[in-house]
Amino acid sequence: MFGVGSGVPVVSVTEVVMREQAERPIFGPEDARLDPPNPPEIRPARSIAKAISWRVVGTLDTLLLSFVVLSLLGPLFGLEALGAADRAKTAAFIALTEVATKMTLYYLHERLWSRLRWDRTVDEEGHHRDGRRRSATKTATWRVLASADTMVLGFIFTGNLATAVSIGGFEVVTKLVLYFFHERYWARIRWGIVPGSA
Repeated sequence: MFGVGSGVPVVSVTEVVMREQAERPIFGPEDARLDPPNPPEIRPARSIAKAISWRVVGTLDTLLLSFVVLSLLGPLFGLEALGAADRAKTAAFIALTEVATKMTLYYLHERLWSRLRWDRTVDEEGHHRDGRRRSATKTATWRVLASADTMVLGFIFTGNLATAVSIGGFEVVTKLVLYFFHERYWARIRWGIVPGSA
């Protein structure tokens, strides 16, 4: 913007304030290291390996949790006719079916997050470094998706909504903790990441 006839640029107060108080992007680069010309590439094989390692941990947790809920809370929800063998069988069906559903969901979730750059830096060697906020947010989004899946499976195999919600509700607590530590462990592993230029 130029002053009338003066040839001198005129800058409005709004433009000055906007330049001084630029907002930090939510899902964009916060500094130049986050948007290098050749960023590290996360290979699909890494996402598959993470999905498998998490599924082992998650399935064991679901198996144990489903059996405990069916044993302790099942009678309160009208499932007292189930013997120990039937409870174990139902818990196994829930846990084993979720291997297929959650492997697929986890892989898709992982690929989506591999494209988001928020709270991720690139170190001197050209590798990604995930921050704790990223790990925590990723944990929360996965937990919502995965608990909904467990509740649906719990309802399919028990026919009882209260039992399904109980299994899904309890696993929110156990799996939030397990998933966070799983993410922090994988954040230290560089396998499956092709370094870019820092």
